[in-house]
Amino acid sequence: MSDTRIKSTSITTPRPTQASTVEQSVEQSVEQSMEENSPAPTAQPPARPTARPAARPSAKAAAGFAALAAIGPATWGTTYVTTTELLPPDRPLLAAALRALPAGLILLALTRRLPSGDWWWKAAVLGILNFGAFFPLLFFGAYHLPGGVASTISAVMPLLVAGFGIGVLKVRPTRRTLLAGLVGVAGVALLVLRGSATVNLAGIVAMLTATTLMALAVVLSKRWGRPEGTSLLALTGWQLTAGGLVLAPIALTAEGLPDHFTGANVAGYTYLGIIGTALAYALWFRGIERLPASSVSFLGLANPVVATLAGLVILGQTLTVWQVAGLVLVLGSVALGQSRSKTPRA
Repeated sequence: MSDTRIKSTSITTPRPTQASTVEQSVEQSVEQSMEENSPAPTAQPPARPTARPAARPSAKAAAGFAALAAIGPATWGTTYVTTTELLPPDRPLLAAALRALPAGLILLALTRRLPSGDWWWKAAVLGILNFGAFFPLLFFGAYHLPGGVASTISAVMPLLVAGFGIGVLKVRPTRRTLLAGLVGVAGVALLVLRGSATVNLAGIVAMLTATTLMALAVVLSKRWGRPEGTSLLALTGWQLTAGGLVLAPIALTAEGLPDHFTGANVAGYTYLGIIGTALAYALWFRGIERLPASSVSFLGLANPVVATLAGLVILGQTLTVWQVAGLVLVLGSVALGQSRSKTPRA
């Protein structure tokens, strides 16, 4: 799961079979180590013109894809500390807009690719699900619920992905997947819940809705793939820009800009935009493309784990015996959720 914070007239569209030199250099550092472990290509029937299907990776390659995809939720786990220590207070929507829109525009400038055909509306749908609607609901839930309650609700995403997979991907979740999902929820609850935690109905509804939207985005991303000849950085840029264009007017109307930005504010927004959003989501989408939808959804449990460890290291918090037990259960759930079967599952 994710975490707790213009229009250009010079963009041109090159031929679909070419990528810019800048884009290739950016992607090479992210993908080179994974591609070396991928199985040799075999003869395949011609691909559909609007989608790029990915071959099922070997066990070693799948582990590499999973490790890189997990970087996304892991960086999202640092958002709470970054927000409280570096960002101006009481502007969650502004933080969300500044995370999405600048990162999206940077990726558009690097890749110099715009959507075509039905990918205009597909990119808009995914951008709203992943950012435009998800971020405001997430922040509303985070502001109205204790962090432990919010994290526990978000931990149901693997189960939601399994459910959506039945209808959208036409695949059945295995018993192992369902068991791993339940273990993950229990582990996160032990890891982050406190006995004094209180609940707010509106916050619960917002957090559950946000988690449902992200689960749906995972399944739709798996179903739609990406356009032939389009890089993951370009696809990520489309979604970030679409979500950011939705968020920006809402943030400016509801919150406005602070009187001034400090150096710490700039550092915090830069980290969240470049590392916690552009890079993190590119790796996350890479995992969705190369791994079963249910497998990548379990990687989202790295979020509350890293958030807890960040509080331990940076904020001087301590772990109880129950929290340690929860940590073990979460890690076990992630490992169990990565088990690969011979036939595709949700």
